[in-house]
Amino acid sequence: MRDDAERIWTRAIWAILPDEAVERALQGVSFPGRVFLVAAGKAAWQMANAALRCLPHPVDSGIVITKEGHIRGELPPPVVCREGGHPVPDARSFRATEEALELLARAHLQETDTVLFLLSGGGSALFEKPTVPPETLLDVTRQLLACGADIVEMNTIRKRLSAVKGGRFARYCEPARIFQIVLSDIVGDPLDLIASGPACPDQTTCRQALEIATRYRLDLPDCAWDRLREEPPKTLPNVRTEITGSVRELCRAASAVCKELGYEPILLTDCLTCQAREAGAFLASVLCTHAHDGKRLAFLAGGETVVRLTGTGKGGRNQELALAAAQGIAGMTNAAVFSVGSDGTDGPTDAAGGYVDGDTSATLQECGLDIRQVLENNDAYHALARCDGLIITGPTGTNVNDLAVALIQGV
Repeated sequence: MRDDAERIWTRAIWAILPDEAVERALQGVSFPGRVFLVAAGKAAWQMANAALRCLPHPVDSGIVITKEGHIRGELPPPVVCREGGHPVPDARSFRATEEALELLARAHLQETDTVLFLLSGGGSALFEKPTVPPETLLDVTRQLLACGADIVEMNTIRKRLSAVKGGRFARYCEPARIFQIVLSDIVGDPLDLIASGPACPDQTTCRQALEIATRYRLDLPDCAWDRLREEPPKTLPNVRTEITGSVRELCRAASAVCKELGYEPILLTDCLTCQAREAGAFLASVLCTHAHDGKRLAFLAGGETVVRLTGTGKGGRNQELALAAAQGIAGMTNAAVFSVGSDGTDGPTDAAGGYVDGDTSATLQECGLDIRQVLENNDAYHALARCDGLIITGPTGTNVNDLAVALIQGV
């Protein structure tokens, strides 16, 4: 079953790499004046590489800002590549964003110019110029991660503390036009929330931002509270957007592979947004229900879960989901669950996710590890490493949420 699982996640991710999608978005598009490329996010290098291959003439200048380890080589000059911090922005993120803004400022953009803006998940941390002290932005980001805020809530707050989020980057580029290609990493593809919408009119309100900050009891200085009361741009007439890629496509690709392997694929949802532990327990319960059906079934769930930090261990949402499922399928000889991040990284680890089966719980018990205690300490990484349950893919070049699959073989 591990071999089947590996085939499913590998082939599904390869099927939704952004190369062809970027080429489709640019097909038949003409740019009358100069073209400047700005790419930000975990898939920025892959998207920029595809765009540079299919553009009819070279760009005038450009910059790629992506996560550490996601640069796959130098791109043709005059495009430069930079790395930034993720999931928490760092000084590299700020320097790279400032470099992008300076590049455009030196160009003295005109109405006939186009900024080709390639955006993917992770852009919220990688493409950032804070309007509050950097240490304040970093502290707010850490607070949001620790309290279990989902990506929508996080971006509603972060865009209001930024000089480039919430449509402000598009305003900066005026009077030039922006042609934006977006690789969606948020369920439902809300443009204003993907990477906090640097070139998208804001759809949230100050009231929502203040409610989120109050509900999670965020400890904010006065300057941050003041920014939460300022509305980002609500209209941006200089922007054209093409959305390409989504978790829905990832689920479709995985379903096709499951079918080829002899499983009957059943899509449970492509809008998974609950706590990682709850999702893992739910998938395990689904397998228990169908354990004796005598069929080969694959239950798929796409989306992005969240982790509430209660400990000091190492892990990520996909690893925590898988480990939580291990409790429910303990002792089953025909069941397995895996969860993987399509970008190849899960939390602050080198793993993309985790795989468990009916033997995982017993193996960890033999190692002196109790799954409940491990989860309470948020230490799924080290536990899965003890039972060969880590999924290591390396950076994939895409980022369209996560894929969780529960497999059951007929008995």
